Amino acid sequence: MQVCTAVIDIGSNSARLVIYQKSSNYGFHLICERKSKVRIGEGAYEKGGELQQQGINRAYLALKEFMNTTKHYPIDKILCVATSALRDAPNGSDFTAWIKKELDLEIEIIEGTKEAYFGAIAAKNLLPIKDGITIDIGGGSSDLALLKNSKIINTYSLNLGTVRLKELFFDKNRPLNEAREFIRKALKALPKEFEHSLAIGIGGTARTLSKAIMKLEAYPFNNIHAFEYKVENHQDYLKNISEANLDLLKYLHIPKGRFDTIREGTLIWEELLFHLKSKNVITSGVGVREGIFLDDFLKGTRQFPKHLNPSIQSILDRFDVPHINTTKRVENSKKIFQLFLKDKKVKKRHLKELLYAIELSEIGYKFNIYQSYEHTFNVVIKELNYAITHKELLLTAMILRFGGNDLYEKSIYKKYKDLLPKREEFEYLSFIYTLITSLFDQTALKDFDFILEENRLSIIAKGSLYLAKEKLKDIEKPKGLNVDFLDEQVVPSYHF
Repeated sequence: MQVCTAVIDIGSNSARLVIYQKSSNYGFHLICERKSKVRIGEGAYEKGGELQQQGINRAYLALKEFMNTTKHYPIDKILCVATSALRDAPNGSDFTAWIKKELDLEIEIIEGTKEAYFGAIAAKNLLPIKDGITIDIGGGSSDLALLKNSKIINTYSLNLGTVRLKELFFDKNRPLNEAREFIRKALKALPKEFEHSLAIGIGGTARTLSKAIMKLEAYPFNNIHAFEYKVENHQDYLKNISEANLDLLKYLHIPKGRFDTIREGTLIWEELLFHLKSKNVITSGVGVREGIFLDDFLKGTRQFPKHLNPSIQSILDRFDVPHINTTKRVENSKKIFQLFLKDKKVKKRHLKELLYAIELSEIGYKFNIYQSYEHTFNVVIKELNYAITHKELLLTAMILRFGGNDLYEKSIYKKYKDLLPKREEFEYLSFIYTLITSLFDQTALKDFDFILEENRLSIIAKGSLYLAKEKLKDIEKPKGLNVDFLDEQVVPSYHF
């Protein structure tokens, strides 16, 4: 197994361990995750921030299990941070010293602005965004970062958190308007530049709300990472959650495990969206932990190369498919795409997904050549998560799915229809992919030319396309399109 990095994040509410395996200079993937609801900050906010014994005990037991887990992996380093609960605690440094002595674990207590920085590092690398404001609502603080053109312009940390709000207001049954005023007063400290139409939701509150909205909308895809919604469409719903009695939360699609702090988190979320003048939300499935890892992994630039998708790199690494194998496939795919683009059969923006599919075309063969298209589809649906929208992800997966004889299957297309191009364009994209993979799988040739005239595509090759012709006879074609071949077939004379 290749070398791994462990990251431990001790928040006010939960402690988590994640282990990432490195597969190349820019390839990595998650191989282990553990979580414990330690609530280390429980009871602290009413007692001057002092960590209480029950929270300390839970944290120790969780961290001990985390350290035992790391012994089963080839870990080259353990990066451990603690956030607001320890930051605010007068006995926070005593706790970290005790853990160092008992478990040999070095804990770095980080400022809220550093927490925001790590969240922003993760978002700008692993979401399909360049601009916006990241919002990470934790138990003790809410940490924000302003992004412009993939650069972190500013970070800010507010003493607003779910556990803090719960203990100060909700547990005491104080009026909700008092909690709102408390939040609004805190928000006045934000620099004026913290305004943006896009809010990037990081952390448990944002993810829980997005999952609930996905259920509410009967959204056809269950990936939380990169899920988007318009704020104005869900303002009333968010208000219903923040004002709900606990026994009503289940009817609002909130899981029981989130009942304890979701009303507090939603109230902060509502007020932040209004204050930042955000119109749209994109949800991040990554945050501080991924940012800590990437800050170490991407030393120097803290940014993946512009034209590299980290998920694709990771998939190709794990399936041992070198990029060089796809170079000619990509070149020839572009040739055909440009012909159909000029003929207005496809849109320019979908070249990206076609080329993603071409890059990933060989991974299915690692399972079984007879179901390779289905295998590849399943891998991509689950693993192609980073730096890509849901629409781009699904189109890439669907192009890969129909790389056999058929360009389209009604039941599968219907499931994701709202996130896909119109059927006619999809069939042309699927056809280009199928044609290219067939040419390269059925011949030893690597260079082709193509001519499109009056709905007739001619394939030109310096060599024989005998096997490819047989294969392509069985492939479905977009309605009205004809295909012919201009190749060299030489059969030597046979003498008895």
